[in-house]
Amino acid sequence: MPRKSTIEGTSATRRVVIASVAGNMMEWYDFFLYTTAAALVLGTVFFPSGENPLLGTIAALAGHAVGFAARPIGGMIFGHIGDRRGRKAALMGTLSLMGGATFCMGLLPSYSTAGLLSPLLLVLLRVLQGAAAGGEWGGGVLIITENVPAERRGFLASFSSTGMGLGFVLSALALWLAEQVSGDGFLAWGWRLPFLASAVIFVVGIYIRRNLGETDSFEADSAKAEAPAHSPLREVLRRHPRQVLFAMALRFADSGASYIFMSFSLVYGAYVGISSNVLLWAGIAGMLLDSAMMVVFGRLSDKVGRRPVYIGGAIGMLLWAAPFFLLMNTGSTAAVWVAFLVGHIAIAAMIGVQPSYFSELFSTSTRYSGMALGHELSSAIAGGLSPVVAAALLAATGHFLPIALLTMGMAVVTLVALIFFARVPKDGGGAGADARDTDPAEEGVGTPVA
Repeated sequence: MPRKSTIEGTSATRRVVIASVAGNMMEWYDFFLYTTAAALVLGTVFFPSGENPLLGTIAALAGHAVGFAARPIGGMIFGHIGDRRGRKAALMGTLSLMGGATFCMGLLPSYSTAGLLSPLLLVLLRVLQGAAAGGEWGGGVLIITENVPAERRGFLASFSSTGMGLGFVLSALALWLAEQVSGDGFLAWGWRLPFLASAVIFVVGIYIRRNLGETDSFEADSAKAEAPAHSPLREVLRRHPRQVLFAMALRFADSGASYIFMSFSLVYGAYVGISSNVLLWAGIAGMLLDSAMMVVFGRLSDKVGRRPVYIGGAIGMLLWAAPFFLLMNTGSTAAVWVAFLVGHIAIAAMIGVQPSYFSELFSTSTRYSGMALGHELSSAIAGGLSPVVAAALLAATGHFLPIALLTMGMAVVTLVALIFFARVPKDGGGAGADARDTDPAEEGVGTPVA
């Protein structure tokens, strides 16, 4: 007799989705807090650079890149835990590590107080944040994709991505509020408040995740006679190397563009004379629209397929890279808002589809490891380096064109993969395949989604 899903019914499905969104939002608040603060204040506090403040900002953004370099390591560690011990155990670990690192950032002495020890400790904590983020995304996605019907997977799984967007919004709001409250003291102590507030977020997140059950697919897989793979990562690399490479290529467009739009744009806006308030609120508006559109595109992918929606987002990014900076150059508040809003719609088309698309590439026993590896290796390369490279290009040339070309190049990588190498299950069934006694990942990557 087929196993009855533990989340049949609207209320149970809603609980799973809310738990995923809330957990992701809290984790990504912590992670994005550094990214936003690096563009606004951390360069001055931890990386003094004399007469050229852009150099201090580049150094702070290099800390951003170091955090991204740690994400694949975290993905491998927590992917191993998630595939062997369960999704819940991994997610409790990521939340604890992220919350502790973020809170400690708020306690760090400045460079003027502790000298070189100050930036060294900041970078170490950023590495811990990166490791936690590397394990978070896959687990937050699997809470939903391994529990919901295949025909609604794109729609429901897209909510997990909204948690990332809302986490950015929450971090930007927290920094803005700290700046308003502390005024001239923002540079001295006010910036610390959002980091210290992560203690409250940590307690709420632990409460939510302690009440999570294990996913249907993992429990069904664990009930089989075979023991779990001793090394899920090795198994992924042996059985699904093409899926890992394909997932990496998919991430280039959205990961690189996201951090150019969310982080480097604050640097570029200041460079062309746009106030930080205008940039923060345009970024917040863009991410709110992004979060809403993720769900729309996730639902659309259930109807027309993952690949067409993703292609549309990558093309949108390719076409919008240069106009984004041209609008910023006008200095007009309305133009800046248009730049952010349109750019985030293109990003949403890709990020909204990722949870269902990626989960359908791997079998249950190695899914956490496979998703984390593909997602985080690309994040480290495209997401981690793009703001730093963009800031360096700006410092070297003083012009946006090389940065626009960088963004377009990353979109091309994704488009080439989608057009020439995309092969996923035609029924979109990888994540739910266990319940139907099929496993599309066993046959490579399946047939194209039309």
